Amino acid sequence: MDYKLSTAAPAGKGRTLLSAARTLAPLLREERSNIAIAVVCVIISSAASLLGPALIARVIDTAIARGDYGLLLRYAGLLAVVYVIALGSSYTQTIRMGTAGRNLLFRLRNQLFTRLSNLPIAFFAQNRAGDLISRVNSDTDKINQFFAQALMQFFGNGFLILGAGILLLTLNWRLGIAALIPALAILGITRAISPWVKRTNRKGLESLGALSGDISESLSNFKVIVAFNRVDYFREKFDLANQRNYRASIAAGISSGVFMPLYTLAGAAASILVLAYGVKLIGGGALTIGVLIGYLLYVTAFYNPLRQLAAVWSSLQMAMAALDRVHEVLGLETDLVAVPDAPAGAPGALLAFDGVSFNYPGGKNVLENVSLILERGKTYALVGPTGGGKTTTAMLMARLYDPGSGAVYLDGRDIRAFTPAERAVKIGFILQEPFLFSGTVRDNIAYGQADMAALTDEELTKRLKASGLADFLDRFSEGLATPVNAGQDTLSLGQKQLVAFLRAVLRQPEILILDEATANIDTVTEQLLEEVLDRLPKATTKVIIAHRLNTIRNADSIFFVGGGALTEAGSMQHAMDMLLSAKRTS
Repeated sequence: MDYKLSTAAPAGKGRTLLSAARTLAPLLREERSNIAIAVVCVIISSAASLLGPALIARVIDTAIARGDYGLLLRYAGLLAVVYVIALGSSYTQTIRMGTAGRNLLFRLRNQLFTRLSNLPIAFFAQNRAGDLISRVNSDTDKINQFFAQALMQFFGNGFLILGAGILLLTLNWRLGIAALIPALAILGITRAISPWVKRTNRKGLESLGALSGDISESLSNFKVIVAFNRVDYFREKFDLANQRNYRASIAAGISSGVFMPLYTLAGAAASILVLAYGVKLIGGGALTIGVLIGYLLYVTAFYNPLRQLAAVWSSLQMAMAALDRVHEVLGLETDLVAVPDAPAGAPGALLAFDGVSFNYPGGKNVLENVSLILERGKTYALVGPTGGGKTTTAMLMARLYDPGSGAVYLDGRDIRAFTPAERAVKIGFILQEPFLFSGTVRDNIAYGQADMAALTDEELTKRLKASGLADFLDRFSEGLATPVNAGQDTLSLGQKQLVAFLRAVLRQPEILILDEATANIDTVTEQLLEEVLDRLPKATTKVIIAHRLNTIRNADSIFFVGGGALTEAGSMQHAMDMLLSAKRTS
């Protein structure tokens, strides 16, 4: 299955507000009270803002025109109360939406990470870690910023615009039409350029993800860069990525800032039109000065929110682009689901391939119509040229991939019938590069084994002694309590691989796959790890992938993997001959 995420802005309008609301709705169910209170506060604050100009117009035409300073003070007090209510409502709305936004961010990141953790290894092979980190961190934060800060502005400003527009037309429909003509023109322009704004913002997010990917890749391989004295290459590569991100960010910034000057111009044009027409109406006795001043305040109350909406609209386009990228991950489903009613295979064999073919997306078949039987307690070796399909074969055995055709059987059942938990108990996998989590040696040995995680250090030590593995703890300075830092070299490669071996052996899997597990360690450590493997139950089947043929000298059967086929070599010498022949023809 192709899990490659999009790295280009989609054509067209893309996600709509309605579809965005449907995506976020399940995450907001628990925030209904916060959102309801925020909406009420926005309505109160907006109503208070609309009441202000009417009171000011009333003051001018009554208290000031008559010289009644007592009435002026009473109106001033009323205005103060109105604006204090607006301030309190606005503050409450900010607190409530900020809380709801943070909760949304928490749930969205949890959902996104949970979905990532359920996707198969093929997904991570096809997508860069830096881009995924950007989606989890940066893109979700863009959504949160819009929701917590801009959404209520969007709603509140929309309420103000609607209320001010109705009042403008109600107070004097001729002045109202003059005031709204620039708004109609600017809304048409906004509708026309919004898709372009969203596209540029999406490209900005994509370039940021690519930059994160380049940084992550370079830092993870920095030792190699320094060893080959190619820091200049690292700098040049980063500079190119940074330049791409800079250009994309500039384009996104320009597109996001294009609305504000246009809306400011529209507001100024409306004020000029209203003022010119209002003076004419005053000269004809059809309008008072107080009403004109109040009317101009309502024009301001109409266009100021429009200017704010310009900024909010850019934030919306950014959030929509971010939501596109987040939803792209949320919409993925693993193709490695359990199939309880999958047909059974022939009983007897521990693991069997029946006519298995496999290819990676866009590539030719790595394996073609391969059949294989593994028996209990035996050791099998897979040899072959680089890229011949050894690791792919092992991954099919562990159901890290599904075959394109044919079937894999485990204990006489289709391997798809097993749940991931059941499969993990039966099959162990040790990779060439051991991965340890930050914590202690104990944490890493007990990882993924609930019964061992519940044991005390003393009980775990007894378990290791019972398995004949306790002596290996002497290789660590503080035994089980030896600290492990995944981002630093607190342990040697050999020590890390020893932890990985202990972890796998304590599981006592029915099948243990070793994918070049001793390729990067010295001979002494390799012998030590072989001693660990000797502690496995006799019924455990071992599958060893190796380039160094001396590591498979004791294998019961050797298979050559290459050219889409899996062929039994018969002997070590025959395996060497086949490998040399493959190298000469490649």
